[in-house]
Amino acid sequence: MTLKDIAESINARIRGDTEIEITGASGIDEAGEGEITYVAEKRLIDKIFSTGASAIILSEDLLKEAQSRGQIRQGILIVRNPKLAFARVLEILYLSPYQPKGISNRAYIGQNVTLGRDITISAFAYIEDDAVIGDRVVISPYVYIGKGTVIENDTYIYPHVTVREGVKIGKRVIIHPGAVIGSDGFGFVSDEGRHHKIPQVGGVIIEDDVEIGSNVSIDRATTGNTIIGKGTKIDNLVQIGHNVKIGKNCIIVAQVGIGGSAQLGDGVIVAGQVGIRDHIKIGNRVMIGAQAGVGSDVPDGQTLLGSPAIDHKKWLRAHGIFTRLPEILKKINEIERKIQKED
Repeated sequence: MTLKDIAESINARIRGDTEIEITGASGIDEAGEGEITYVAEKRLIDKIFSTGASAIILSEDLLKEAQSRGQIRQGILIVRNPKLAFARVLEILYLSPYQPKGISNRAYIGQNVTLGRDITISAFAYIEDDAVIGDRVVISPYVYIGKGTVIENDTYIYPHVTVREGVKIGKRVIIHPGAVIGSDGFGFVSDEGRHHKIPQVGGVIIEDDVEIGSNVSIDRATTGNTIIGKGTKIDNLVQIGHNVKIGKNCIIVAQVGIGGSAQLGDGVIVAGQVGIRDHIKIGNRVMIGAQAGVGSDVPDGQTLLGSPAIDHKKWLRAHGIFTRLPEILKKINEIERKIQKED
C-alpha cells in the first residue's frame, strides 16, 4: 500500500514522496524502512530525525515545530489527531475484513434463540433458551450466554466469557476473555450473627461501543439494572458492584473496585487501583488518581488524589509537608532540647 493510498483512506494531507510503499506500522523508536509511525507530543519531535520509519503522521503544529529544528526526510501525513490517525492506519494494515463463519456443529443453541445474519458461533459456545443474537456477532469458543440475554449487532465476545441471564448488550461491544457479566451482586443481610443472601433479580445493561477488559466482573442489580454507559472503556481486572451506573465515555483503569449503587457521570477517568465506596455520586468529567479511596460525593470537574481522596492541589501540598516530616521532627527535637537547657 502506498503512502498516497493511506492518506486517502484516513483523509490526510501528504508531503513528500506519495509513492512510498508502506508495509507496516510501528512506534517511533522501533519503526524501520517501509513502516509508518506517528508523533503526537512536542517532547518527541527530535525522534523524527533519528527514526528509521519511511513515513510519519503529524499535526500541522508539530510539523512546523519539526521543520524549525531540521530537515525531514520522511514522507509526512498531516492530520488533526495523529494518535487517532495511527489507530486507523493499524486497522487498515492489520485487520482483515470480517468474514462470518456460521454456527459450529459443536456449539449448543437452546430453544427459541433468535439468530441474526452473518454471525459466528464457535465450537463449545453455549447459548441458553430465548437469547437474541444480532447481526455479525462473534461468539468465541467456551462462551456462555444466559437465558433471555440480548446481544446486538457487531458485538465481539472473546473466549471464556460468561454472560448470565437477562443481560442486554448493545452494538459494537467488545468483551475480552474471562469477563463475567451479570454475576450476583454482593448482597447479604445479617441477622443474629448469620449472613442471609439477598436474591439478585435485576439485570445488566451494556450500552453501545463499550469495551470490557479481561477478567472484569460486572454484577447484576439486586433489582433494576447495573448500567455501563455508551462509549465507556473498562480495563482488565475491574470489579463493578450491583446497581452501579456508569455514564458515557468513561475510562476505568485496571484493578478498580466500584461499590454497589455508586453513580459515575459522563467522561469520568478512574486510574488504577482506585476504590469507590457504595452509594456515592461522582460528577461529570471527574478525574481520580491511582490508588485513591473515594468515600463521599464528588462534584463535576474535580481532580482527586490520595486515600481518603481529596482535591489534587490540597493533596500535593499535604504530600510536600509529609515528605518534610523527618526534617520538621528534627527541628522540633532541637527546639525541645534548647528549652530544656534553658530551664
